[in-house]
Amino acid sequence: MHDAHAVNHLVETPGADPVAGRVRWDPVHSLWNGGMAAAALLLGPITFSLPALGVFVITTGAALLLGHSVGFHRRLIHRSFECPLWLERILVWFGTAVGMSGPHWIIRTHDLRDWAQRRADCHPYLSHGSGMAKDAWWQLHCRLELDNPPTFDLGRAGRDRFYRILEATWMWQQLPIAALLFWIGGWSFVVWGVCARVAICVHGHWFIGYLAHNRGPQHWIVEGAGIQAHDVPWAGFVTMGEAWHNNHHAFPGSARIGLYPGQSDLGFVFIRALEQAGLAWEVRTPEVTSARFEKLSAAR
Repeated sequence: MHDAHAVNHLVETPGADPVAGRVRWDPVHSLWNGGMAAAALLLGPITFSLPALGVFVITTGAALLLGHSVGFHRRLIHRSFECPLWLERILVWFGTAVGMSGPHWIIRTHDLRDWAQRRADCHPYLSHGSGMAKDAWWQLHCRLELDNPPTFDLGRAGRDRFYRILEATWMWQQLPIAALLFWIGGWSFVVWGVCARVAICVHGHWFIGYLAHNRGPQHWIVEGAGIQAHDVPWAGFVTMGEAWHNNHHAFPGSARIGLYPGQSDLGFVFIRALEQAGLAWEVRTPEVTSARFEKLSAAR
């Protein structure tokens, strides 16, 4: 049976150390993230319209729900449910369309941080342990080069030809979206449906991640982990349930992240809808995996 708590794609090699390393400028992601933000700030006000705003809301919601939350995070990374391969590939394409990077980069980045935060100590890049301005620069424009990094085995995702194509062309995946939006509504739809959407998704992902590792309510403490997570209640709805990050640290393999009354979780709602349609099965929840939580204790 798959271990619901596993860091699925990371291989902890002898001597692997999450502390010693240097943060270096990442020109590809820096220019991409900065360019999208600049385009949104400069062109957004002069192309604004209510239809363009509607396109922004719809495309952002679809990308975050189908792609980032369900496709990338709950399926590809944590394997919290099973589904047909064709459906997984559609969801992963939506995840790539979010505009943060390709599926292989996302897996490595997530699993490195997950592994490091479970250790007694890790580099502040991996813990969001610096001030907000410095952490924003690091996360949005830089990469961490560890002196003794672990290795990765991406398994089927690494061998999948479609995912390798997405990895190599992740920026270019915005072109068909832009072409469709231009055909429907012109440049205003492109600016708001591509540039503004990518900018808010990328920067919002960093911002919620920063808050979720520094402040907010907690229901759980993961014993032995140097970094504990917090919930970000005001962002639960807009992040499709991903902002209940304290719950996620406690139950990383669960398809359900919003666990308590009032904790909205649209990602889990969508997975349940897939299950009802016969397109998802073996949906893992804390109830199913409760026997594996002997190392967790309720927080005050």
